[in-house]
Amino acid sequence: MEEILSEMDRRSFLKTSMAAGLLLSTSRLPAFAEDKPEEFPNRGKFERLSLTYAHIDAGATEPFSILHISDTHLTSAYLSEDERKQTLMRSRTRTFGGRQEEALRDSLDWARQNVDYVLHTGDLIDWISEANLDLAEKYLGENVAFAVGNHEYSRYMKLEKSEKTEAYKEISRELLASKYHKNLTFVSQVVNGVNFITMDDVYYAVTEEQVDLFEDQVRRKLPIILCMHVPIYTQEIAAANFKYWKPGSRFRSYGPQKHKYTYETDSFTEKFFDRLKKQKLLKGILSGHTHFAMEEQFSPTARQYVVGPNFLFTGREILFT
Repeated sequence: MEEILSEMDRRSFLKTSMAAGLLLSTSRLPAFAEDKPEEFPNRGKFERLSLTYAHIDAGATEPFSILHISDTHLTSAYLSEDERKQTLMRSRTRTFGGRQEEALRDSLDWARQNVDYVLHTGDLIDWISEANLDLAEKYLGENVAFAVGNHEYSRYMKLEKSEKTEAYKEISRELLASKYHKNLTFVSQVVNGVNFITMDDVYYAVTEEQVDLFEDQVRRKLPIILCMHVPIYTQEIAAANFKYWKPGSRFRSYGPQKHKYTYETDSFTEKFFDRLKKQKLLKGILSGHTHFAMEEQFSPTARQYVVGPNFLFTGREILFT
């Protein structure tokens, strides 16, 4: 069952963030943090962190700030776990540099001192192991809002592409449930009059049930911030993704014209994205997954912010007014 959380105390929603630009208002052109340094007085305090900044005028009842991070990719396994997980730990730790937990700790420490909440948009772990799940429970707890990533569902990396099915998800969810303590499909959390909605879109699609729940939230007539692991691949983001990753990488694109890149979004999801573009309550989209930071104007009222990978000590601080 989906967990719908209504008005929450500020401290029970999140506690830490990172990314790429500053939006002053949905009705004005964006400005950048260096233009208004007084809005982000703590920038540069943690030298290892590389934070970008954004300002979203969402109509909050009181100003508040978050740290948005994503893609930490923790790569741990206990010695008691099987050899395949030991092999994964060695190879994937090399891939991500071996400092992922350090980057996460730095981010959360910074957040506790400087912002009100933390949002993590998925791939906290690189695959499911007992050690990774214990780390997830240690760092997520109840105080970090979370949108599930594709690696949360991965038991062994080499099986992931061939098992992108709802049945596979359900098996993985059973393993995640005891440690993540969160509904991974759909959650609504209201902070100072702003409705943060997290949705599972890791297979480049949303379900009819999720869209029905989203429409229920629209009827509350609160400003909405949509939080997902995978960004909505507009033409601009699809092109940037193609440039960042080697040619031939598979990813979807969304837009009025069929893109030259691989198109994986189903027609139901595409129609939902079309409606999002017209939804005036939507004030922002927060995501990760691509391993690079980017922002764009998604609709007349909302910008889409893609945050860089936390394993590289990056994130985005976002001020909401």
